[in-house]
Amino acid sequence: MYAIPVATGLIGTGVGYVIRKKVAEKQIGSAEDKAQEIIKTARQRAEAAKKEMIIEAKDDVHKGRVELEKEVKDRRNEISRAERRQIQREENLDKRLNNVEKKEEQIQRKIKETSDKKAEIERLHQIQMTELERISGLSRDDAKSHLLSEVEKDVRHDAIILMKEIESKAKEDAQKNAKDIVAFAIQKCAADHVAETTVSVVNLPNDEMKGRIIGREGRNIRALETLTGVDLIIDDTPEAVILSSFDPIRREVARVALEKLIVDGRIHPARIEEMVTKAQKEIEVQIKQEGENATFDVGIHNLHPELVKLIGRLKFRTSYGQNVLKHSQEVAILAGIMAAEIGADVRLAKRAGLLHDIGKAVDHEIEGTHIEIGMNLLKKYKESKHVIHAMSTHHGDFEPESVEAVLVTAADAISAARPGARRETLSNYVNRLESLEKIANTQEGVEYSYAIQAGREIRIMVVPDKITDDDMVLLARDIKKQVEEELEYPGHIKIHMIRETRHVNYAK
Repeated sequence: MYAIPVATGLIGTGVGYVIRKKVAEKQIGSAEDKAQEIIKTARQRAEAAKKEMIIEAKDDVHKGRVELEKEVKDRRNEISRAERRQIQREENLDKRLNNVEKKEEQIQRKIKETSDKKAEIERLHQIQMTELERISGLSRDDAKSHLLSEVEKDVRHDAIILMKEIESKAKEDAQKNAKDIVAFAIQKCAADHVAETTVSVVNLPNDEMKGRIIGREGRNIRALETLTGVDLIIDDTPEAVILSSFDPIRREVARVALEKLIVDGRIHPARIEEMVTKAQKEIEVQIKQEGENATFDVGIHNLHPELVKLIGRLKFRTSYGQNVLKHSQEVAILAGIMAAEIGADVRLAKRAGLLHDIGKAVDHEIEGTHIEIGMNLLKKYKESKHVIHAMSTHHGDFEPESVEAVLVTAADAISAARPGARRETLSNYVNRLESLEKIANTQEGVEYSYAIQAGREIRIMVVPDKITDDDMVLLARDIKKQVEEELEYPGHIKIHMIRETRHVNYAK
């Protein structure tokens, strides 16, 4: 039963295989035909693309060739133009070179002609000089010396005239401006005339008080002199005792203590010591008050308290009889006014003016000049370098480097030189007059001289045969410089030159 279905299945399988094989072969053949057709089509397309690319390449090559030929042509044209320009330049250079050569030949000819003319001029000049020497009787060197001497005289005369004109103009302008400023400053400042001395006088109610001051065996006067350091002079002067000391503070302490003792009436060593102590305290308070008042009056603030006390001590110090505190205030005011007039630093000028003589407050106690002492004190109490410099130049010890320093020096001179400001000893006055005349008499060509006007003017007579009018100008300048270098004097000294020629004859 099972054999028939199996056989049938096998037959079906074989038939299906055969049929599938034929179908597959038919499909394979059809696929090969299509492949051949595709390959053929691809080849045709490739050939066409190849032809197109060849054509495009040929076109590109043609275009590049055309452009290259055009560029080569342009460059050839440019090179041709450059060659033409170069040739033209060379031609121009050749022309210029020819012109230069021609000019050089002309210059050489002119040089030769000039040399010939110069030689001819030298020959003629030599002949002329020889003839002139023969006619004048002078050699060339002698004539040159004579000519130079004449020219020197003319030039010297012209230079002196010009110098006099310049000096006159400068003095006129400077004196006008200076007088205006100084007069304005002085008008605003009025100070007392000198009245202080190095001694103090204590008035007594009667002459019997002298004996009580001296005390038994002189113990009272010795105690007073020992405690104060002041000499008491008790002489025949009625109802007065003289206190003598170079230290003004000590002298003032002694004066106050003695007046207190006279009022109290009890005069003995213990009481003297007590009164001297009280007087010292009073003077210290007074010194502080005087310093504060001075700074307030001048308008100076922020000073160190010790500097204020030193300023107060100047109340009891005199210089040539002039009160130093009043003088310092006057210098500060004058310097400030002048600084305001010319636009300088008013506060700096006032401060330096008030402190310029601060060293005199302690110059009896410390070695050195009052300027050196003052500079050290101001450095110690932290004053500015500008103030220290401005105060240090007022006696010429240092060169002024600021306008304020010059103003302080001028204010100091004005305050010291005004009439009645100071007293001079007779010996110093006479020595200055003698020195002034000596300087003038030692100059060559001076016949004699006289110092007049209290040493403010010197009149000099010159020998007219030795000194000309022009020489007098130079001689006056020399004397002026020597006076400024060698003498110390307040204000200024007028140098008056006089030259005259007198001829005397008699009618008979």
